[in-house]
Amino acid sequence: MSEPSPPEETGSEGEVSVAHRALTSPHDRIVFWSCVLVSLFHLWANTFGVLPELQRNAIHYGLLLFIAYLLYPPAKGRWGSLGLDYGLALLSAFATVYLILFEADLHARNQVPLLRDLIVAALALVLLLEITRRTTGWFIPTLALLFLTYATVWGRFVVGMWRFPGVSFERILYRMYFAPDGMFGTIATVSSTFVALFVLFGAFLIGSGAGDFILRIALALLGRTVGGPAKMAVCASGLLGSISGSAVANTVGSGSLTIPMMKRTGFKPTFAAAVEAAASTGGQLMPPIMGAGAFIMSQWTQIPYLTIVAVSFLPALMYFLSVIFFVHFRARRDGIATVDPSEVPSLGEVLREGWHFTIPLAVLIGLLLAGFTPTYAAAAGTVSIVLASWLRPSTRMSPSDILDALALGTRNVLSTGIILLCAGIIVGVVLLVGIGIKFSLLIGSFAGSSVLIAVILIAAASLILGMGLPVTASYIVLAVLAAPALTGLGVSLIAAHLLIFWYSQDANVTPPVCLAAYSAAGIAGSDPIRTGFASWKIAKGLYLIPLLFCYTGLLFQDGLLAGLQPAIFATLGLVAFAAASEGFHRALLTTPVRLLYLVLGAALIYPNLVSNAIAAAALLALYLNQRRSIASAVS
Repeated sequence: MSEPSPPEETGSEGEVSVAHRALTSPHDRIVFWSCVLVSLFHLWANTFGVLPELQRNAIHYGLLLFIAYLLYPPAKGRWGSLGLDYGLALLSAFATVYLILFEADLHARNQVPLLRDLIVAALALVLLLEITRRTTGWFIPTLALLFLTYATVWGRFVVGMWRFPGVSFERILYRMYFAPDGMFGTIATVSSTFVALFVLFGAFLIGSGAGDFILRIALALLGRTVGGPAKMAVCASGLLGSISGSAVANTVGSGSLTIPMMKRTGFKPTFAAAVEAAASTGGQLMPPIMGAGAFIMSQWTQIPYLTIVAVSFLPALMYFLSVIFFVHFRARRDGIATVDPSEVPSLGEVLREGWHFTIPLAVLIGLLLAGFTPTYAAAAGTVSIVLASWLRPSTRMSPSDILDALALGTRNVLSTGIILLCAGIIVGVVLLVGIGIKFSLLIGSFAGSSVLIAVILIAAASLILGMGLPVTASYIVLAVLAAPALTGLGVSLIAAHLLIFWYSQDANVTPPVCLAAYSAAGIAGSDPIRTGFASWKIAKGLYLIPLLFCYTGLLFQDGLLAGLQPAIFATLGLVAFAAASEGFHRALLTTPVRLLYLVLGAALIYPNLVSNAIAAAALLALYLNQRRSIASAVS
C-alpha cells in the first residue's frame, strides 16, 4: 500500500536537476546518517584504508544505491511505496556483500560462475539501470540496454562492419559484475576516488561559507566596472563551478544572487540568465577541479592529473574572457549603469573577513604540486577547511556543521556517481565488442586526412549525445568512440581528450536540451528557449578554443612561447567575434563592419602568424578609428 505523498523536494545534485522524496522522521535520519557514513567511508578508503579496487567500487555501488532508492521515487510526482524501496535498497546492499563474500570462490573455480552468481549479477545490473532511470531519466539506461543487447542479441543481425556474432548472457553478466571492466571497473574507480573526494571537498567549502567569500571577492573586484554584476557572475561562477563540478548546481547556487543583481542594473532577463549559464558551464573547464571529466581523463590516458590541470588553465581563462567581452560590449551598447557603490565591498574588507578560506585551496594545490595523489590532496584539503574555519569565530564549523557537510557531500555525489556506474556498463560493452575501433574507422572514412572534418563530426556527435546524456557521460562515450580517430590523425592524446571534454559541455548551453540555461531562465523569469540560444551565442569560445588544441601549441606541447602566441591572437579573435555578435565595439557597428569583424576574428584564430599579425593590426585600426570618431563627435 502506497503511503501518502508529502511535498516533493527539488534541487541540483551532481550534473542533473532532480526531484526526490521529502522524507519524514525517522526515514530522513536514516538517510542523513547513511550519507555521513558514505562520506566517512570514502575518506577512509582513499587515505588509510586498503581495499581491493573491485571491492571498494562494489561498496561504493551498494552505499550510493541504498541511499538513492530511499530518496528517489519511481516516477516524478509520485511518491511510491517507501517499503518497496527499502527492499530495493537492501537488495543493492546484498549485491555488494555477495561480491565481497564469494569473489574468492569464483576465482577458485577458474572464473566459472554458478547459477546463483549469475542471478545476483543480473540483480545488480537491473538495480543499477532502474536507479539510473529514477535519477537521470530514460536516456542513459536505455543506451546501456542498447549496448548490452547489441552484444548479446541483435548485433549478429547487423550487416557490414557493425556486425557482431554475439556473446552469451552468462558471459556478459560475468563481465559486468565480476570483471574489472564492467560496472565496477575504471569508471567506477574514478567515481569512488577522485569524484567522491573532490565533491566532498566542495561540500565542506560551501558549508564553511567559502562560497559567499568567493562571491564577495568577485563583487569587490568587478562590481564597480561597466556591467559589473554580469562580470562578477562570470568570475564567481568560474571559481564556484570548479569547486562544485556541476554547471547546473552552480547556476542555481550563484545565479540566485547574480541574476537578480544583473537585472537590477539594467540587463534584460534573457541576457542575465544566459551569462550565468555560459559562465557556470565554464566552471567545469577551470582548474583545479574541473568536474569529474578531468579525473576520468587522467585515469584513462595515464596523463598525470596535474599536467591536465596545468595545460587547462590558459584555455579556461580565454573562455571566461570571451564571456566577459560579450558582457562588456552589451553593457556599453545598452548604457547599463554601474552598481551602487554602497553595495560593493572593498577588497581589503573582504580579504580581512575571509582570508582563511584561501588556506584549503593553498593546501590542495600545494599538495598536488608536491606530487601527492589528487585523492590525498582532496582529503587533506577537506580537513584543512575545518581547521581554517576555526580561525574566526563567525565561520567556525561546529560538530553539527561538519556532519551536515559530510551528508551534503554524499547527496551531491549521488547522481554523478550513479551516472558513472551506469556508464561503466557502456564502456565495458564497447571494450568487449570493439565498437570504439569501428567508430574510429567510420570517422576516418568520412574525414579522410582532415582533422577539421573529424572535429566537426565529433562536435555534432557531442551535441546529439548531449540531448540525453549529462556532460560526464557524454565525455566518456565520446572518449571511447572518437578519441582514437583524432589521435590516428596526428592529434596528441591530451589535445584529443581535452577537445572532446570541452565539446561535451555544450549540452548545458545548446538548445533544445540545455539544463544550465533552463535553470538560469527559471531564476530570471525568461523564456527558456530564448535563453538557451542566447547562452549558446555567449559561449562561442566553447566551440572555437578547442580547435586550437589540435592546430597550435596552446597546450604548451612545444614550449611556453608556442602556447602564448596563439593564446594572445585567439583572444583578440574572441574580442572580434563578440563585437560582431553584439554589433558594438567602441561604437555601434554597421552590418558590413560586423561582417568585417567576423572575418578578422577568423583570421586571428586561424593558426598562421602572418594572417594573425595583419588581422590584429586591422582590428587595432578599426578600434582607433571608432575612438577618433567618438572624440570628434564630442568636441
